Amino acid sequence: MTRVHDMGGRFGDGPVRPEKEEAPVFAKDWQARALAVTLAAGALGQWNIDMSRHARERLSPQDYARFSYYEKWISALADLLVETGVLSLDELRGVDTTAEHPLAVRALQAGAVGKVLATGAPADRPSSVEVAFEVGQLVRTRRPAGNRLVGGGHTRLPKYAAGAQGRILRVHGSHVLPDSSAHGLGEAPEPLYAVAFRASQLWTHPESPQDEVILDLWQSYLEPA
Repeated sequence: MTRVHDMGGRFGDGPVRPEKEEAPVFAKDWQARALAVTLAAGALGQWNIDMSRHARERLSPQDYARFSYYEKWISALADLLVETGVLSLDELRGVDTTAEHPLAVRALQAGAVGKVLATGAPADRPSSVEVAFEVGQLVRTRRPAGNRLVGGGHTRLPKYAAGAQGRILRVHGSHVLPDSSAHGLGEAPEPLYAVAFRASQLWTHPESPQDEVILDLWQSYLEPA
């Protein structure tokens, strides 16, 4: 079953309407603050990017459908803060406390933001998993597109690409497997590939059948075609 966040290629959602180039980066001031506090909280080291993505995916379907982009971010952050014990529900609600938080020493300082963002958090890792596919090789994505380690868990294989045939465009090396990392099961690095799919492989009636969609997919998502 397609979950609410897996919207790619889904019928009934209407056309994608890009914002105008002159549109502001943040439509409202609170959106900039939502991004800032999410990045600052992530710097505390209590979760990783895959856990953060999965937290947004786990919002209730009703909330996910009605929330704006940054409302999803800030709501998922609130869940993470409580789930990981960084804050209690009372603290999240603004109950005053005079005790210094044990994670205060890890707070992201304003002067360090530029360096932290420029450095990023690389996900490439050494791996004992051998590369199984080479550039130009035809592969097929697994079906169904769910997480095979955790029922209903996080995965980076979109449902619209499940069972589709593509060709290996590039081998990126080994990277952290989100399906494992999002659930605290370890990084489990494995080879990551850029895979090109014809639009005709992904959709029944594509507007331009020869167009290609390129997805970065982990080795366990793929099998020889």
